[in-house]
This record gives sequence, C-alpha cells and structure tokens, in this order.
Amino acid sequence: MDTYIGMKRGVPRLLAILRNFNVRGTFFLSMGPDSSGRAVFQLVKNPLFLKKMVRTGAGRLYGWRTALYGTLLPSPMIALSFPNLVKDILSDGHDAEFHAWDHRRWQDELPARPYGWIENWFERGVEAYRGMAGREPSSFGAPAWLIDERALEIAAKYSFHYLSCTRAREPFIHDIPGLLEIPSDLPCFEEIGIDDGVSRILRILEDGQTHILPVHAEAEGGVWDRYFEELLKGALQMNYRILPLSKIREILGQSEWPVRRHRMELLPGRSQPCAV
Repeated sequence: MDTYIGMKRGVPRLLAILRNFNVRGTFFLSMGPDSSGRAVFQLVKNPLFLKKMVRTGAGRLYGWRTALYGTLLPSPMIALSFPNLVKDILSDGHDAEFHAWDHRRWQDELPARPYGWIENWFERGVEAYRGMAGREPSSFGAPAWLIDERALEIAAKYSFHYLSCTRAREPFIHDIPGLLEIPSDLPCFEEIGIDDGVSRILRILEDGQTHILPVHAEAEGGVWDRYFEELLKGALQMNYRILPLSKIREILGQSEWPVRRHRMELLPGRSQPCAV
C-alpha cells in the first residue's frame, strides 16, 4: 500500500476479501510518511502521469486529502499509524514485507539522490518495520518498481531472502546482490482498466504457469474491489493455488534461474519506466 488512505480503508477490505476466499497473500508495507501531494510536481514534468491520473480516476481512488499530503497538509505516517492493522495482516497468515519509507520521494527522486540518501531511506524504513513486526523483513518490493545499482547494493546489506522489485516476465537472479527476483508479471487494473481487465488477466492464467499479480490497496481494496473478487473467483475456478510470495519463493528455489542485470522499460499503462 502506497498511501495513508490505502492503509486505513483499503487494507481492511483486502483482508476481508482474502478471508472470504480463504487465501493468503503478501502485503508490502510503506512504513513512513505519505507524501502523495508532491505528485503535483509530476503533473508538470510528465504528461503521461497526468494521463494516468485522469484514466484511473485518481480522485476516486485516493481522495482529496491524499492529494494535499506533503504540501498543504502534513504527511501522516502510513503503516506506522496502524500497528493493530499490521498485526491483523500477520495473524491472518499473510506475509508482511518492506516496501518503503517514503514511497513518493523514492518514486520521484531516486535517480537524483546521493548514495547516503538511499542508505538513510532503507535504514529508517527497515528500523520502523523491525519495531512494528518484531523481526527483520524477508523481502523488499521497490516503490513503482524503480531500482538502480546503488539501491540493489544497499539492499544486499539486509537479510532479504528474495526481492520483488521488477515487472520482468520470469524470475531471475540479480547480478549485484545475488538474490532471487520474483517479479510481478501480470498487469494490474490501473494499467489495463476494469472494462475487460479481469478477462484479460484470466486469459494469461490459462497457461497454468506461476504468475504474480500486483494489487494496490487503494484500488482493489477500494472502488475496484468487486473486480478483484471476480478475478480471485475465476483463478480459483481454474484450480490455481493462491500463495504468499514466501511460499512461492520455496517453490522457485528448486529451479535454476538466469543471473542478469535489470533494465528499465516503459510498460503499457505506466507513466514512467519500470525495472524488468
């Protein structure tokens, strides 16, 4: 989850849906400040970002307060504001892993920031995670699927068992930290829309292979929740096992995967390049 409102409203709804289907997933937690209002600067710099906001109905997804956090309104903490909700995630048997300290600043500023800023970002986020979960995070999922060699080098200093930082088509081993990458290979609703989004994803699942679906608490746990339910129902009817990434890590660990360096690519429906 990327925002305060996603944590407050979207995560409880996602938990209820997953309980109803008796399945488990992986929640990547944004620990620190919701600086979403700073996205206004992207409206000027990146026309694709404005197009995405209009196409996805960002006002309905995030609400007007979110659009002001970090600018006209102070930034509330995201996961740190909801310790009991994090306990609910864990007690329901889901994975809860590290996603971000400040999601918006990573997404907008990573390439321009120095090495020390990235180190501090990781340390603040992981320390907050430790304090809330009572253990080390097992994984890191990069905000907006944005990484570089510096971020991977710093990530290697932590006890991550795997990464989920890219939109690659299949798992691989990152050449720098030597960690298994479990990519989110399926499109998400905000990229392909909801008109035929469920049917398009189900058609991909017809190959019977392992796939990872990226879900946003603000969307699938919000105004698009019924489409998420429809997708889960369809996948289960196809006899798919829906598992948290920790379980998929155990399965994938039995295979040989290529060792390579990621590259950046602008995917359909995205406003900026993602690692693949």
